Amino acid sequence: MFKMIALYKQPKDKEQFDAHYYGTHVPLTEKIPGLRKIEVTKITGTPMGTESEYYLLCEMYYDSQEAFQEAMKTKEAKASAKDVMSFAGDLVTFMVGEEVEYE
Repeated sequence: MFKMIALYKQPKDKEQFDAHYYGTHVPLTEKIPGLRKIEVTKITGTPMGTESEYYLLCEMYYDSQEAFQEAMKTKEAKASAKDVMSFAGDLVTFMVGEEVEYE
C-alpha cells in the first residue's frame, strides 16, 4: 500500500479546527477516487508525558504510487488540497511513502 501522510501542528483554536476538519475536510477527502481508507490519530502527548507540538496525524491509503498520482489529478483531490490550505496551510506537513513488510 502507498500512503500520503498529513501531520498537523497544534492549532490555536482546537474546537474550530476539529469542526472544520471532521465536518468539512474529511468528507471532501473521502470523495477522492482511488482512496482506500483514511486513518486519523489525535496526538495526545509524548512518551515522556509532555505535550507534543503535533495535534493530528492522518494517513490516506492508495493501492500504489501510480494510483495515488492519478488520484491527485482529480477535481476531488484538488478540492481537498484547496480546503486544507484554507484552514491549515500553516499547520500541515505532507509526506508520502510505501508500507514495508519485514520479519
